[in-house]
Amino acid sequence: MGNASSIEPTKTIFLDIDGKKEKIMFSRHCGSRDIHDLIAHAAGVSRYAEISLKDSAGAFVSLNPTMPINTQSSPYKVTSKEPSPTTGDGEVFTQVLSQVASQFNNHFSKEGVFKVEEMKTDIATRLSALERKMELEGLKAVEIEKCKRDISDIKDQIWNAQKKFVDFNRLSNETHTDSSETQNVSSLSDERKISLKRDVPSYPKYTLSQETIEYLKQPTFDIWHWEPNEMLSLLEHMFHELGLVAEFNINPITLKRFFLCVQENYRNNPFHNFRHCFCVTQMMYGMIHLCHLWEVMTREDLGILMTACVCHDLDHPGYNNTYQINARTELAIRYNDISPLENHHCAVAFKILSNPECNIFANVDKDTFKRIRAGMLQLILATDMARHKEILDSLQNNIKKFEWESKSHMDSLKMVLIKCCDISNEVRPMEVSEPWVDCLLEEYFNQSDREKMEGLPVAPFMDRDKVTKPTAQIGFIKFVLIPMFETVAKLFPVIDSTMVEPLRIARDRYEDMKEKNSMPPPPSQSNKKKTVTEK
Repeated sequence: MGNASSIEPTKTIFLDIDGKKEKIMFSRHCGSRDIHDLIAHAAGVSRYAEISLKDSAGAFVSLNPTMPINTQSSPYKVTSKEPSPTTGDGEVFTQVLSQVASQFNNHFSKEGVFKVEEMKTDIATRLSALERKMELEGLKAVEIEKCKRDISDIKDQIWNAQKKFVDFNRLSNETHTDSSETQNVSSLSDERKISLKRDVPSYPKYTLSQETIEYLKQPTFDIWHWEPNEMLSLLEHMFHELGLVAEFNINPITLKRFFLCVQENYRNNPFHNFRHCFCVTQMMYGMIHLCHLWEVMTREDLGILMTACVCHDLDHPGYNNTYQINARTELAIRYNDISPLENHHCAVAFKILSNPECNIFANVDKDTFKRIRAGMLQLILATDMARHKEILDSLQNNIKKFEWESKSHMDSLKMVLIKCCDISNEVRPMEVSEPWVDCLLEEYFNQSDREKMEGLPVAPFMDRDKVTKPTAQIGFIKFVLIPMFETVAKLFPVIDSTMVEPLRIARDRYEDMKEKNSMPPPPSQSNKKKTVTEK
């Protein structure tokens, strides 16, 4: 059987070297060093020179075999810089190490995760290996860019090793300074339980007014007005009010600790953070009351729905499954490219529940816990949007003759319910929903910027140069949200007026916004005069 790479054995790249047009050809299987030397030769500089490429838009292009091909009319502009003869390898590596340390401190101090000093020994060891390799190969300052990429890989590996389930400063009295241990720790062992950074005494008690208690049941609930501790109290109230504390015989202090630990294991992403977790759980709470789900489901089912919502995005890294798979991250490798994030959220959830201090299901029997675990896994895995069509089709196929006693029918309903809650922001009033769009786009842009930097495919809907707020939302509302909520409304008609209608209004609002943005502004008199003058 033929190999796909044989179809295009070489690539041709066009260059602009100080106004002179050149082209190079190289094998798809050659190394970045070979491409660098080719460009250096074409530019008439030494092989030790620092080479950089920019495309027609001014964006830097990575020198590697996967670099995008261009045309003669849009060559890459070449910039070269010869190394200083006084710059030695030791000085180069000192500069690089200082730069990496600065980047580590800037990045991690904001998150309060761990100090770079704890990792310097490991980085220095790896940099020494790189330095020895450079000496053996007789390479000089030109390898700085290669070293930067290697250092970036080292940083990611350390991050992945340290931050799989919980931040290190959130583990009670645990430090890991031994570099060999750091390398081998990719997840928490069975003996190491996720511990609380703080305990219940620092968790203030809030008294909820009757107005707040009723407002909490509404899909219009404004989730932006509540501080983290207040959200914890609201979650606690939901579990008590639904009868889940009594159903599972939950120790109230354990419930508080569970919510604290969950909160501490959501990262400070623009979108996938603890407020999103609260938002999704509150919407599920609202749907339970709106549709009187206790009439068709058991308390156990309601507990599974609510707890799955609380845990559904635990330790989300801010980069979606597509990135995980394309970048071949540790999560993608661990879960064989199958819903890596959702599998990780499940793993973190049950790691929290494996801690006796946080196990809200400690007092249920073995068979009940088995059902709870299976139900939570099913629901959290259902939030992978790659499975959207499969899950919605399953409910739509059952909807005409829905059997409330059928486990498969009820499972499909519960999976669609958590999906509805997960992406329900546009159901809420505009002043509540629109800030979420900004948060989501910020997270998307962070990912697409990184994908461009790493030479990975970029989805158009995540590219800051292509997407706008209206274009991001119109198709999503029309083809994902409205059909899904309309399906649920066939079982619970109240959903049509309370949720589907707000979605239609949101769709129309974004379409108006798109139309206004696409219309050129009417020329003013001053603009007309300026145009005539310029001509």
